[in-house]
Amino acid sequence: MHNAYIPFAEPKNEPVLNYAPGSPERKALKATLLELKAAPRDIPMYIGGQEVRSTEQTEIRPPHETQHLLGHFHKSNESHVHAAIDAALKARKAWAEMPWEHRAAIFLKAADLLAGKYRYQMNAATMLGQSKNAYQAEIDSACELIDFLRFNVHFLSGIYAQQPLSPAGVHNHMEYRPLEGFVLAVTPFNFSAIGGNLPTSVALCGNVVVWKPANTQVYSASVFMEILMEAGLPAGVINLIYPSGPVVGDICFQHPDFAGVHFTGSTGVFQQMWKSIGDNIARYKSYPRIVGETGGKDFVFVHPTAHVDAVVAGLARGAFEYQGQKCSAASRAYLPSNLADEIKAKLIAEIKTMKVGRVDDFENFINAVIDEKSFKNIASYLDAVKQSGGKAKILVGGTCDSSQGWFVAPTIIETTDPAYVTMCEEIFGPVLSLYVYDAEKWEQTLDVVDQTSPYALTGAVFAQDRSAIEIMAKKLVHAAGNFYINDKPTGAVVAQQPFGGARASGTNDKAGSVLNLYRWLSARTVKETLVPPTDYRYPFHSPESGN
Repeated sequence: MHNAYIPFAEPKNEPVLNYAPGSPERKALKATLLELKAAPRDIPMYIGGQEVRSTEQTEIRPPHETQHLLGHFHKSNESHVHAAIDAALKARKAWAEMPWEHRAAIFLKAADLLAGKYRYQMNAATMLGQSKNAYQAEIDSACELIDFLRFNVHFLSGIYAQQPLSPAGVHNHMEYRPLEGFVLAVTPFNFSAIGGNLPTSVALCGNVVVWKPANTQVYSASVFMEILMEAGLPAGVINLIYPSGPVVGDICFQHPDFAGVHFTGSTGVFQQMWKSIGDNIARYKSYPRIVGETGGKDFVFVHPTAHVDAVVAGLARGAFEYQGQKCSAASRAYLPSNLADEIKAKLIAEIKTMKVGRVDDFENFINAVIDEKSFKNIASYLDAVKQSGGKAKILVGGTCDSSQGWFVAPTIIETTDPAYVTMCEEIFGPVLSLYVYDAEKWEQTLDVVDQTSPYALTGAVFAQDRSAIEIMAKKLVHAAGNFYINDKPTGAVVAQQPFGGARASGTNDKAGSVLNLYRWLSARTVKETLVPPTDYRYPFHSPESGN
């Protein structure tokens, strides 16, 4: 056992490759796409370091090419959930006692493997399984996930270095223990980086994990699990299973060793989780940590002094990149009457240039939404607009096509009612709703922005007037956990814009920062008195002199 303190210097954010025509990365990615499509993948569970298969299998098909079979995964049942918990608890003691720099080395190696050997495989898996274009996959499943792995090591080294004061005669120190039990990580379809970060950030802190990804993210999750195993992750530390949500919840939330949940998904599911945990609170050995990032109805507020072209670019990217399936996507926009016509005309013209289709055609800006359920949900909103009796109208788009995949055209809805349903409810598709307000009443309209939605994830304001920016930032202080000035409300970068929101958007524990890691540690303060007292009496007990 050494006695060295081993710091990990702050890394740099992973450079984003551009996949321009003629670039080596474009050639390599296209070749990998062909390889994955040509070899259907048989995806097992990973429990206790072993591949586990079941009798029930689920097909995986690209959302943009539903006739093609990518492979299948082995669905988990109750026995697999119990086995994953048992494997995690079996691994817990050795993993918690492993010197932390050795834990760190595993995740740093995984980052290097992802940055090199596995970059195109991970990106291609995300593109095919989740219908992301090359650039969206690059910034997600490569760069952001690499950043999470590297920066979390750096952040944790800083936490471990934080120690209390020690006055004369006393030595104090702080120990940062893992939680006592196992943690459930439940991850969404829309970001492979979130899928990788939720279990690994927890495990880095010495915890053991049961990982349940969304069924629509299993394809890329399995690739990342293979990377972790090649990096040296011990058996049982992270156990990857594919049960239904109710099955995993019923078992995990009733287990006495349940120590926490790291979640990204819908607000309704998270609230039900919280209720179940509360109902079972007397069962647990310790109070579980509940960390969640949920929904958003993210706004863009345009001030009368805004730069029109900057607004148009921000809305085009913020609302329609990855088909609007980002928690942070621009979903509602407030346009001042003095600029509204110009913004609408230019934005509609831009949308009409957006090509829609498969991910392996790199000219396509818009790909498919994730599955049939999402497709039908979005279509229902568009149908309602067409039957709204003039409360709202479709300015561009509004069409859906399921003949080859789950395609929804990029759509703009304009409404005269700031409380119209598409201004309030999360749609999670390529749909942007606009409301034009009286430019003279911009400050009063900020109250509408703040009060319209129960969510508070991201938001953006555009203005050239600095005093107006100050007013907007103050009045919207609780409306968004990530607030953008003259930029789109998407694209948070690890260590630059730690991500998370409050209100109905989650617990705001800021993935991509040191704050998130504190939730997966249990501190113990240790005081040692170097020369202990040998008499219970204090000086003030002594009698006055002369008495």
